Amino acid sequence: MSGIVLSASVRQNLLALQSTADLLASTQNALATGKKVNSALDNPTNFFTAQSLDNRASDIGNLLDSIGNGVQVLQAANTGITSLQKLVDSAKSIANQVLQSSVGYSSKANVSVTGTGTTGTGTTVASNLNAGKLGGSVLTFKTSSGTLAVTIGSTFTTASGTATVNTLDQLNSVLASNGVALIASLSSTADTLTFTSTNDAAAQTISSTGTAPTGEGVDITATTATVGTVNAAVADPTSQTTRANLVSQYNTVIQQITTTAQDSSFNGVNLLNGDNLKLTFNETGKSSLNISGVTFNATGLGLSTLAAGTDFLDSTSANSILSKLSNAANTLRSEASSLGSNLSVVQIRQDFNKTLIDVLQTGSSNLTLADTNEEAANSQALSTRQSIAVSALSLANQSQQSVLQLLR
Repeated sequence: MSGIVLSASVRQNLLALQSTADLLASTQNALATGKKVNSALDNPTNFFTAQSLDNRASDIGNLLDSIGNGVQVLQAANTGITSLQKLVDSAKSIANQVLQSSVGYSSKANVSVTGTGTTGTGTTVASNLNAGKLGGSVLTFKTSSGTLAVTIGSTFTTASGTATVNTLDQLNSVLASNGVALIASLSSTADTLTFTSTNDAAAQTISSTGTAPTGEGVDITATTATVGTVNAAVADPTSQTTRANLVSQYNTVIQQITTTAQDSSFNGVNLLNGDNLKLTFNETGKSSLNISGVTFNATGLGLSTLAAGTDFLDSTSANSILSKLSNAANTLRSEASSLGSNLSVVQIRQDFNKTLIDVLQTGSSNLTLADTNEEAANSQALSTRQSIAVSALSLANQSQQSVLQLLR
């Protein structure tokens, strides 16, 4: 082939035709792939910049899966808290039924105190307790919160932990103002006061040991007076059966609180059973959110099962349970607010990452994607140019054809 000699015009047209063919191939490749930069050879700067943008978009896209799982974990915990709030409300309803049910005891705890003094010569009456043998007596009431010493005298004075009273009304006023849950009345027996529990059952007991009780109750001792035998509250069987049934219902709800908290998991993560959740928002790991879990079983909420015959005996025990349930409800509301705040943050970052991926991919496309309209126009132009080049090559060969005719 090296022996073949082409004229200058033929060689020039051949080169032009080859150049047009190369451009046409490049244009067709851009139309086929949709990209004007397919390799580093096409445009090194745009190619590697676009590749970097695509890589970052891919890394952030991979994080979206874990962020999506995190959203579901928070949703599962929030669903669990909603159910726990309903269960706590149900338990409150049961405790309120105790308050509305009949009194659990047919008679309340009581004890009589008989005066043995010699200073009083008259008859003990409500308007003058000092007139009879109760005169000068000192009655000491001990509770878990303090001690009150009441002297029966001719005047009325009060101080911290002490008082002197003359009438029955003054005595009951002093007892009430010092938190001693007893009411005094004159007994049919001469010179005798009867102290009766003001609660509706046996949550408060009465003793005469001289030792302050550790829980509900009051201890009564006296000087120049005799404290009689304490009469315990007498249970009402029908009422106690009703209250025992309410205890059983309450315990069922408490068990459901524990199982509901244990079931509030997603993909093995349970924020209501002590698990923690860490979410990473960017490809470097420098942007993250740590969400600490809580333990919201019955124990974690400060609740426990009750015992029939011990709990729900009266309004005092029911109100104590209601107080614990109210605290549990407040705890649930606080955690629900915290979860809602964290869920909002995660969803915002999820939307941000989706938008950022779109920005990165758009930037990459701007560097590498071809303009199909332009490339289509180029293809048409190059096809026309190729046809012209072929015609020009044919014209360039006509001189050699003329020589061929002379030779014939």
